[in-house]
Amino acid sequence: MTSHPLTPSQRWLCGLNFFIADVRDGLGPFLGVFLMGQGWPADDIGYLMGAAGIAGMLATTPLGAWVDGSRRKRGLLAGATVLLLAGNLALWAWPTPAVTAATQILAAVVGALFGPALMGLTLGLVGPRGLPRQLGRNEAWNHAGNVIAAALAGLAGYRWGLPAVFVLMVLMGCGALLCLAGIRSRDIDHDVARGLEARPAADYPSSPPSAWRVLAGSRALCLLAVTMLLFHLGNAAMLPLLGQSVVARGQADPSAYTASTIIVAQLVMIPVALLAGRHAERRGYWGLITAALAVLPLRGAIAAAWASPWALIPVQVLDGVGAGLMGVALPGLVAHMLRGSGHINAGLGAVTAIQGIGAALSPALAGWVAQHFGYATAFATLGGCAALGVLVFRYAMYPATNSHRSPV
Repeated sequence: MTSHPLTPSQRWLCGLNFFIADVRDGLGPFLGVFLMGQGWPADDIGYLMGAAGIAGMLATTPLGAWVDGSRRKRGLLAGATVLLLAGNLALWAWPTPAVTAATQILAAVVGALFGPALMGLTLGLVGPRGLPRQLGRNEAWNHAGNVIAAALAGLAGYRWGLPAVFVLMVLMGCGALLCLAGIRSRDIDHDVARGLEARPAADYPSSPPSAWRVLAGSRALCLLAVTMLLFHLGNAAMLPLLGQSVVARGQADPSAYTASTIIVAQLVMIPVALLAGRHAERRGYWGLITAALAVLPLRGAIAAAWASPWALIPVQVLDGVGAGLMGVALPGLVAHMLRGSGHINAGLGAVTAIQGIGAALSPALAGWVAQHFGYATAFATLGGCAALGVLVFRYAMYPATNSHRSPV
C-alpha cells in the first residue's frame, strides 16, 4: 500500500498533537505538589481532584455532541486552549481555595473537549480511509510531546521552581495555537468530521435520529463502553500501585522511580502508535483492541510475581504497548461503528465518560485489596479486570460487531 505525502494541514495537525500534550491535562502531576506548597491537606487535594474528575466525565458526551454540530472546530480547540492557560495563570496568581476549585473544575470540563475535537478535526481532514494512519501519527506526536514536556518541566522545576512549569505550559499553549492557525479551514469537511457520508441530500432522513437514540441504540457501542470500563478499572491504578509497592519496600527513590515509569512507557508508545496506525489501515481495529486488552493481565502477572524495582521495565514496556494500541484503535473503532450517523464525536465522548468510571474506581479497588491481601493480590485483581474485558470484547461484542473488524 503506497503512502501519500502529508498535506500542510496534516503536518500542522501533527504539531498540534505535540504541543497540546502539555496543555490538555492542565498541571497534571504537578497540581498536588503545588497545592501542598500552598498548605492544602492531602484529603482536600483528593476531594478537589475527585470533583474535577466527575465534572470532566459528565461533560464529555455533551461536548462531543457540540463538536459534531460545530463547523468551527479550530475555534473550539483555540478557545479551550486559551481558557486552560488563563485558568492556570489565575491559579498561579491567586491560589485561594475558591479560585483553585473554580479553575480546576473548569480545566477538567474544558479538557474533556480536546479528545472529541481532535478526533473531529482529524476525521474532517483525512476522511475515513486516511483515519487509521493519521490516528497513529497523532498518538505518536502526542506521546513525544508528553516526553519532552515532562523532561522540560522536571528540569525547569528543579532549576527555577514550580513557576517555571506554568511558563512552560504557556509556551506549549502558544505552540498549539500556532499549529491551529496553520490548519486551513477549507481543508476540513465538517460533515465527514461527524461521520456523515458524501451522498445526495435526498438520501438523508427528514428528521435524523438524535445523538441519544443513536448511542443508546447501538449494542456494539454499549459493549465497547463496558469493555473500556473494565480495561481502565484494571489499568488506571497499575502504575501508581507499582510505585507504591517498590517505595513501601524501600527499594527506590520515589521521585526518580515515578519519573522512570512514565518515561519508559511514553517512549514505547511512540513507535507502537505508528505501527498500530499502519496495521489498522490494512486489517482494522479489532485485533489491536484485543491485543491491548490482553497485555494488561500479563502486566499484572509480572508485577505480582516479581517483587523487584526492575519489574518496572517489562511492566511499563507492556503499558506502552497497550496504551499505544488503544490510543489508535478506540477512536478508530468508534468512528467506524457510528459512520453515517453524524454522531461520531458524541459516541467517542460517551465511551470516554464510561471508561472514566472505571478509572475513578480503580485506585480505590487496588488500595483496598493491597491493604487487606497484599500487593501481589492487588496486581492480580487488576489484571483480572482486564481479562474480564477480553471476554466481554471477544464473546459478547463479537457477534454484534463482526463487520467492524475492517477499518472502513
